[in-house]
Amino acid sequence: MTGQKVRWGILGPGGIAGTFAADLPLVAGAELAAVGSRNLASAEAFAERFGFARAHGSYADLAADDGVDAIYVATPHAFHLDAAMLCVEAGKAVLVEKPITVDLASATSLIEAARARGVFLMEAMWMRCNPAIRKIAELVAGGAIGDVSALHADFGLQGPFEATHRLRDPRLGGGALLDLGVYPIHLAHLILGSPASAHAWAHLTPERVDENTGVLLGYQAGAVAALTCSINGASRNAASITGTAGRIDLPVSFFAPRSFVLNRPDRAPETWEFPFEGSGYQFEAAEVQRCLLAGELESPLVPQATTLEVMALLDALRDQIGVAYQLTD
Repeated sequence: MTGQKVRWGILGPGGIAGTFAADLPLVAGAELAAVGSRNLASAEAFAERFGFARAHGSYADLAADDGVDAIYVATPHAFHLDAAMLCVEAGKAVLVEKPITVDLASATSLIEAARARGVFLMEAMWMRCNPAIRKIAELVAGGAIGDVSALHADFGLQGPFEATHRLRDPRLGGGALLDLGVYPIHLAHLILGSPASAHAWAHLTPERVDENTGVLLGYQAGAVAALTCSINGASRNAASITGTAGRIDLPVSFFAPRSFVLNRPDRAPETWEFPFEGSGYQFEAAEVQRCLLAGELESPLVPQATTLEVMALLDALRDQIGVAYQLTD
């Protein structure tokens, strides 16, 4: 790093990488240094479009770039482990798009490698860095709605998706759970922690990935979380957190909210507004930079222990619904 600047690289110039790159200029001190792709022409086009200084025709060349401090891994999640491990072994700070990998074993190996190398590693669960979400967590922890009794959240895409689409490909970790279900599950974990029990049901595609999934989590204190995710219908994509003394309602696109409503008995509803530019990816980038400049190897907003707890839960849920990825030929 140079002074208060953090020089960013992006690995995998796809759609999600473009959204992240468009938000990076909103972060003070973020320098758009380099992009890496398996195809040099793709890297060059991406670099020109978003203003990155250099383009590399391989992930290894990006990882070896001495002018890069932090790398955002934006490949499909089936390829996260190898790409992120390459960056970790090169000594780069790494922000890995969610889910960090496809299962607990690979997530554990990646986190252990980062700890052994003494480099920063964070799962890009941008929802946890969102200002409105952070305020909600603060209000709940402070007792604004009493003891939490229930959490409801859903995330569904309209579809239909062709059989060749990555969301239906078991070789790419397809299905609703890892791609969409991580948001309701992370919200439940943020508010309620790890559940005492977890039950799931899903309807599977002909390729044997989940297209419509329901999850019911139970907690020792008596709370429940009812969560759904799907790739065969657009649900409301909203959430609510109910307590013994009130309720918080999150709007459509609850995972990137700019507002929420606090409802309490005998009071008018309170709307909390958190306007911001861009898509909201800048907040996770800013958190990475804050950690790097402070010398921290992980973020308190997305702790590595949380990543592992959520991955363990996702593994258990996949076992229940009968989804097994075919990541090798």
